[in-house]
Amino acid sequence: MGQLISDNGRVSIQDVSMVKSGHRILNGITLDLTTPRVGFVGRNGSGKSTLARVVCGLVKPDQGQVRVDDIDVFKNRRKALSKIGILFQNPDHQIIFPTVLEEMSFGLTQQGHPKDIVRQMVADALVQFGKSAWSSRSISTLSQGQRHLVCLMSVLVMQPKVVVLDEPFTGLDRPITRQLTQILADINQMLLHISHDLEALRDYDRVIWLERGTVQMDGAPQTVLPAYCAAMDAIGGQDAFADITG
Repeated sequence: MGQLISDNGRVSIQDVSMVKSGHRILNGITLDLTTPRVGFVGRNGSGKSTLARVVCGLVKPDQGQVRVDDIDVFKNRRKALSKIGILFQNPDHQIIFPTVLEEMSFGLTQQGHPKDIVRQMVADALVQFGKSAWSSRSISTLSQGQRHLVCLMSVLVMQPKVVVLDEPFTGLDRPITRQLTQILADINQMLLHISHDLEALRDYDRVIWLERGTVQMDGAPQTVLPAYCAAMDAIGGQDAFADITG
């Protein structure tokens, strides 16, 4: 597989806060992300998924700002598409079109590319991934792992500088997980990876531990992951502060 690459971006999160249904989901988070691989850990309800959506401009924070390079991701959605993309845990929450060609074309069309250029870019991407026969394939005929791959290709074909992964491998079998992991290892984009699979983050440049909407710890995985594991063991794995919003 050839690489769909772009230069790494810089993600600036400035004093981001959000309250939902009376709960403070994010509380004054400030981060400057520049390293190629950044992992995020935390219990259910710690704010990880909410932060992912804020970083991608899908949700507006009550306070603060997120910029990728010089782009405010919420105020300039079209330019943000060229800067940052997200891969969700459930591909069916991401896919909106009936065929692979239509799904992969949507983001490129939103970026303003002409139709003939869009078709060529999708065709080239499918060749690079070894899936050229998928162009007219109905999404409904694909397995969950194959739909995940379509979502990933749809993000990468737009050549963003940053890709956010929100637990993208949950529920997938090991062969598909290995395949997608290898694809992500080969790309040059910055990855912001939310995961409960701590092993997947051990070789990352940086790991950020979120707790109740704040940064509990930030540093090398060799420091953060053992501290996080120890804390989880100490509370017996019970999500005492968890809710379903994070």
